[in-house]
Amino acid sequence: MLVTLIGYRGVGKSAVGQQLAARLGIDFADADVEIEHEAGLSIPAIFASEGEPGFRRREADAIARLLQRDRLVLASGGGAILADRTRERMQQAGPVVWLKASVATIWDRIGHDLETASTRPALTSAPPREEVERLLTERTPLYREIASIAIDTDDRTVTAIVDEIQSRLPPQGDDHP
Repeated sequence: MLVTLIGYRGVGKSAVGQQLAARLGIDFADADVEIEHEAGLSIPAIFASEGEPGFRRREADAIARLLQRDRLVLASGGGAILADRTRERMQQAGPVVWLKASVATIWDRIGHDLETASTRPALTSAPPREEVERLLTERTPLYREIASIAIDTDDRTVTAIVDEIQSRLPPQGDDHP
């Protein structure tokens, strides 16, 4: 089984993915960590040297490789769904779980997280909260388009989210809903 987690930055893809993978007894991969490892550069350094187009190319390549694996929970980057081919690959690989949260929750989670601020570059010139609102509005139709399962993460623990995902996944061996 390969499960891909999608959603905006700060919805909990990495935390949920790690716990879900452990629960299912399969591997976990974070696309952003894989990109940094393969590039030998941090995401801000990739953005600085190659811009967003360079980063998105690296992201699409890394996700394509990861989606060829079996028995994996993949936490994709928040913008990975921008590439048509990546969305197609995600859907073909297995269940796609969209972790959703309100702008207020996302802002609360990332607006005060110093690690996120230092590891994830701004994608627009808008003030940070406005960037969240704008990008979330732009990306929501794409998340919705490919999600086989949608989970609201507002005011929920990682364990509660993992419980719900696990209860809604197809039985192991039947990778597609």
